[in-house]
Amino acid sequence: MTTWWCRQVPYLVTAALLLVNVNGSQALAQGDHAHALAGQQKASTPAQRKQANELVKAVRDVTAGFQSPDSLPEGYQLMFGCVSGGEFGAMGLHFVNLGLVGDGKLNKSTPEIVLYEPLPNGKMRLTGADYLVFAADWDANPNHPKGPPELDGQWFHLFEAPNRFGLPAFYTLHVWAWKDNPNGTFTNWNPDVSCDGFNPPPAP
Repeated sequence: MTTWWCRQVPYLVTAALLLVNVNGSQALAQGDHAHALAGQQKASTPAQRKQANELVKAVRDVTAGFQSPDSLPEGYQLMFGCVSGGEFGAMGLHFVNLGLVGDGKLNKSTPEIVLYEPLPNGKMRLTGADYLVFAADWDANPNHPKGPPELDGQWFHLFEAPNRFGLPAFYTLHVWAWKDNPNGTFTNWNPDVSCDGFNPPPAP
């Protein structure tokens, strides 16, 4: 897997640069409306609600020191520009740790992606975290149960390839730990997040 990942890094970086320049500043909304509410899982019992609240608290604890991207640990970098879903809202800015994405593992203490919303004053507001693993890496591990991963009662959503991010098929779970999402804490798109304040860096 390590050799494969080394071959993929240039491809991912190229894809990221291309997506940053799509439509000037934003990655365009995908036509597949099935992705709009994907990832939403409503807790129907007190035990499920408790488990969901504990996951949100854990993510808040892990990311509390990352209120600004400047405070992120080494290895995180902005990719994909500002991801907007049009009428469904947005995901915002993804600061991705490629090393964590490529290790085939999931750990709530080390999210692969930290999410921010661009603000009109040029600053960024922390909104949550995104856990991501390549489907091929996850599915190839005989110790993993068949199907998507699950983290503290929340099932991951599969983005098949090809996809808007230019990535191989991957499993993902958004956790809106720092900004409420009226469609659900673990839903991909947040209608209260906007990319209007995004000012992409000038092209090199």
